[in-house]
Amino acid sequence: MTTEKLLRGLDDVRAWQEDFYRDLHAHPELSGQETRTAGRVAERLRRDGLEVTENIGGTGLIGVLRNGEGPTVLLRADMDALPVREDTGLDYSSSVTTTDADGESVPVMHACGHDVHVACLLGAAALFSATRDAWNGTVVALFQPAEETAVGATSMVDGGLAELLPPVDVALAQHVLPAPAGRLGTRRGAVLSAADSMRITVYGRGSHGSMPQAAVDPVVLAAMIVIRLQTIVSREVAPTETALVTVGSVRAGSKSNVISDRAVLELNIRTYSDAVRAAVLAAIERIVVAECDASGSPRRPDFELFDSFPLTENDDATTDRVAAAFADHFGDAVVEMAPQSASEDFSDIPVALGVPYTYWGLGGIDADLYESALAKGTVGSDIPVNHAANFAPVIQPTLDTGTAALVVAGMAWLGESDGGTA
Repeated sequence: MTTEKLLRGLDDVRAWQEDFYRDLHAHPELSGQETRTAGRVAERLRRDGLEVTENIGGTGLIGVLRNGEGPTVLLRADMDALPVREDTGLDYSSSVTTTDADGESVPVMHACGHDVHVACLLGAAALFSATRDAWNGTVVALFQPAEETAVGATSMVDGGLAELLPPVDVALAQHVLPAPAGRLGTRRGAVLSAADSMRITVYGRGSHGSMPQAAVDPVVLAAMIVIRLQTIVSREVAPTETALVTVGSVRAGSKSNVISDRAVLELNIRTYSDAVRAAVLAAIERIVVAECDASGSPRRPDFELFDSFPLTENDDATTDRVAAAFADHFGDAVVEMAPQSASEDFSDIPVALGVPYTYWGLGGIDADLYESALAKGTVGSDIPVNHAANFAPVIQPTLDTGTAALVVAGMAWLGESDGGTA
């Protein structure tokens, strides 16, 4: 089989890939600051014979590997890290601190596993390059910045990505998750939620704390809004749909005996369809405006949407094709993935290019540890999750599986061009 021919090179890839991963993990960079990472990626891609274009929409880059007539498959990895202080105890832990957009010093960690994604895609690119007699077509290895802030994908699109690519047939991506290493999860349809953060400012009338009759108290107003928002999911979203509204922050006042003139609430909204998203956002605005009116607020509230992530909705036919290829190669290690409440901006790229896509999950937790936690009923507490300070995917078999998954999925298109089987 042509795919197996490519994967015979995994031992050669492993010889450099594991060290490359450790180096990335020890040197994380925040969203939009991925200069060192992008430089190392470009160097590796050129070493493996890919045509590299850098600085797309900031620090984004692509490596293109042309191998005759055939489909073009885009494989994507994200590169950015998070402002988290690492607490894994690994000998390649991050000790990096940097300056954020506000000029504050912050610790940095690859707490979401993007270093895994980068290492796996580089490994897959090397395997495609080393075994060109086994496939036909074009591989595009795309390395995206600023996924965590939801601007990296659109920045690359706005930076002229489409003009730098041959016509793309399909886009593929994966994400490491707190599941047993060696396992892969696929899913048709909505797989990651759409996410919106909203900042709401409500206005009162300030006063001395001893004279509440002269005030419109924004703290009381904010409290009523928080309570009423809880009814959106329970009373306005159908039981067959899924939505989440979280009030993550409420800020008002500066002193115990001062009634402030405003309060700021920050919300996070997760939905799995455009219709539910629109309904939830409309309900939030309706409730907030009504509570402000009921409290006698002197002015209309302000609403600001930010950090908006699109819905990740896998194409059925593309997902079925990848799932079948995975089942042939990985067997029982492939499962159906439940919808994830996390969010991601990958889909902005294939949507802009007008091509189908699928996105799958990659396990990264030691299998024995996971099974032990499952038996004890402590998966929720004993298994580190993405964005936690102790999240650290095991190097193997995570890298082998993630690298092979990209190859197997890509070959579901590229391996057919020469009459071979994927």
